[in-house]
Amino acid sequence: MAVTDRKPRGALRILLRAPIWLYRARLGWLAGHRLLYLAHRGRRTGARREVVVEVVSYDPAVPEVVVVAAWGRNPDWYRNIQAAPAIEVRLGARRWPEPDHRFLESGEVQELLVAYQKAHPRAWKRLAPLLGFPETPTDPRWPEVAGKTRAIAFKPTR
Repeated sequence: MAVTDRKPRGALRILLRAPIWLYRARLGWLAGHRLLYLAHRGRRTGARREVVVEVVSYDPAVPEVVVVAAWGRNPDWYRNIQAAPAIEVRLGARRWPEPDHRFLESGEVQELLVAYQKAHPRAWKRLAPLLGFPETPTDPRWPEVAGKTRAIAFKPTR
């Protein structure tokens, strides 16, 4: 959930891409609201690309879902969304074609990550070191790392 220079490779990459097959098989509901499927266009090729990312925040009342760019300083999927809007988003059994999106400001990202850390302390404890993020918000490095973290909020087009 924070900036790391290490992009996943090998077995980890295969594991992280496995949920794509759930969504392709229309079994996204098994992931509930924890994983988001994102289809987008490659900024250079225009080819359809797919990624599944962990949901950091979901507000069903809006509805709005927030994800962060965690692997690599600027993951390809994030740069592709900067270049062109998403083709579709799937969250559980919901599908949002051509969703609206917004890029979150640094302060909003920091609040979001503190809330995530409090809501999912065990997951955070395991993931934070892998992603180069301080374990607790009291760590003096927290504001700097959180300030570099990029997040996007998606919601259905109205």
